[in-house]
Amino acid sequence: MAKKRKNRRTRSGGNPFGGSGGGGIPAGGSPGGGGLGGDLTARMRKMQGDMEKAQEELAEEVVTGTAGGGMVEVDMDGHQTVHALRIKPEVVDPDDVEMLEDLLVAAINDAAEKVKTLTEERMGGLTAGLNIPGLGL
Repeated sequence: MAKKRKNRRTRSGGNPFGGSGGGGIPAGGSPGGGGLGGDLTARMRKMQGDMEKAQEELAEEVVTGTAGGGMVEVDMDGHQTVHALRIKPEVVDPDDVEMLEDLLVAAINDAAEKVKTLTEERMGGLTAGLNIPGLGL
């Protein structure tokens, strides 16, 4: 007795929606053949260009995080690179290094939070309504 073959759907060609036959989505990208795929591609390319420009601008933005009422300040750019660290002399106590360490951590975290807010302001408008994995917006 011969084995029965299961009816398997296979994909052929570049159209994952039904091969080259009439039931799939035409090359234009929409079931009606309206050519929305090209429009969507153009919009995605524009959005990508806008995002790259915004990221370049973020790299030039510098925020200042503070702690201890301004006793410790940290300058950080939009890519979260620390550019400067300022510590007022009166906060430096050799007998209490732990307090200085805590102030440094607090100032860095404050700057990082400001960068996050700035990034959301700049990039949020570009990705409004989209849930793109990996962007974290």
